[in-house]
Amino acid sequence: MPLKELLDPQGKAVEHSLHNLGFQATNVRIGKHITLKIEATSQEEATQKVEEACKKLLHNPVMEYYEFTVSA
Repeated sequence: MPLKELLDPQGKAVEHSLHNLGFQATNVRIGKHITLKIEATSQEEATQKVEEACKKLLHNPVMEYYEFTVSA
């Protein structure tokens, strides 16, 4: 997701369009969703692998933050 401090032009456009349709939405943010299937021997190992992938490749720390969940 874009950092909260940064302007999100896509989010603003969608928010404006929602208002035009009668929806009362605020603070609309547009981001990306990534699904990974990895092999790990434990939840902790899976968490470590995903964290490493996020830090090394999947997110831009200057413009984005990330969060993830690990499920079996």
